[in-house]
Amino acid sequence: MKLHATTILTVRHQGKVAIGGDGQVTLDTMVMKADAVKIRQLMDGKVLCGFAGGGADAFALLERFEKKLKDYPANVPRAATELAKEWRTDRALRRLQAMMAVVDAKNTLLVNGVGDVINPTDGILGIGSGGPYAIAAARALVKHSTLSAKEIVDQALRIAADIDIYTNTNITIHELDSAS
Repeated sequence: MKLHATTILTVRHQGKVAIGGDGQVTLDTMVMKADAVKIRQLMDGKVLCGFAGGGADAFALLERFEKKLKDYPANVPRAATELAKEWRTDRALRRLQAMMAVVDAKNTLLVNGVGDVINPTDGILGIGSGGPYAIAAARALVKHSTLSAKEIVDQALRIAADIDIYTNTNITIHELDSAS
């Protein structure tokens, strides 16, 4: 699924996990809003979620994911898998155009409508149109700098914003202690 919208990046580094996103909302080729917040805290701040794609679609998925987290409160991968199954099999949900990046102390997950729930090996995950640029920048910064997870997310998102026209530098970042 190729989304022409936003950039969400998560980095797990030095005992922390950070997730950030830009604030740009576009409608076709026009910037409609520059300060949207696409990162949400769930489960009293123990789970962080970022979304890319259609705003209404993303909020619909976020609500369903929150319900799954309540069903499986100590098991974020299970909640994400149950959401992905429902997303893939439900006729109405299947049409939703969005992706989610989800983190907690132990897990970094990509969740999409194809049914994927992917945990990246290196703890770096990017979604949205600027995702590949942000991932490349974050991997370089993890390897060749002493920056914190939060600083890496910030710098990598700024690099992506310099390249991707659907990403801006109005960045929101949240951070948790990491168990891995």
